[in-house]
Amino acid sequence: MATAPQLPPTRSRWARAPFYFNSGAHLLRIGREKANNLQELLEAIRTCSETSIFQHTFQTLEEHHFIREGFSNDFSHWAFSSCNEVGLAERLAALDVREFTSIAALRERLAGIIETYLEKNPRAATRQAMEPFYLMASDLVVVPTPYVARNLEEFADGLRKVSIHVIYYHFIDARLRLKLNNNDFSVWLEKELDLGQAADRLNQIDIYTSTLDGVRRSILKIIEAEINRN
Repeated sequence: MATAPQLPPTRSRWARAPFYFNSGAHLLRIGREKANNLQELLEAIRTCSETSIFQHTFQTLEEHHFIREGFSNDFSHWAFSSCNEVGLAERLAALDVREFTSIAALRERLAGIIETYLEKNPRAATRQAMEPFYLMASDLVVVPTPYVARNLEEFADGLRKVSIHVIYYHFIDARLRLKLNNNDFSVWLEKELDLGQAADRLNQIDIYTSTLDGVRRSILKIIEAEINRN
C-alpha cells in the first residue's frame, strides 16, 4: 500500500511561490450618498457601494488601530456623536464584522439594526443630526516593499520589519478582495507551505481587541511556534 510522501520539516520547507510583502495607499473619495438623519443613513446604507460599507467598517480598524475601546465603526460613532442615539450606537458597535462572509450580508445586518431601532424609536428617524454623514470609499494603490519570504524564517523576519500598514493590507484589507473569507498570510501558508492549521489559527486572531502591532505579535507567535516545532 502506497503511503503519502512525507513533507520536509517546517523549518526547512521552501514555499512553492514566495510571499511579497506589499502595503496599500488609499485614495479617499466622497460618494453620492449623504445622511442628515438616521432615516437617510438607512437609505444610504441600502444603496451605497460595497467599498463604502467596507470603508466605514473594516477600514476604520486601520485608521483607529491604536484604540482598544470605543465605537468599532463609523456608523456607530456618528449615531452617538451626531445623533445622540446611544442605544443605536451601542447596537452598531456590537456588530462583529468577523462573522460575515460577504459585504451584502454585512450591509443587511447594518440596515436591519437601524430599521429595528427606528421602529421602536420613530421620532429618531428624521431628527436632524448635528453633522451630516458623508459616505465615502477609497481606491487602493498597491505599494511594493523590498521584503520577500521564501520560507517561514524569512516570513517571520519580514513580519518584524514591515510597517503596520503592510500588516493591515495583507490581514484586513485583503478580506475585501477575498470576499471576507480569509487573509493573504493564511492563503500563502496553506497554499504554498501546506500549513493549513497555522493558516486557520492566523485567521482566528481577534482584529477588534488588538492594535495592529498586537495583531503582528499574534501572527509572529504562531509562525515562531511553527518554526520551532520541528
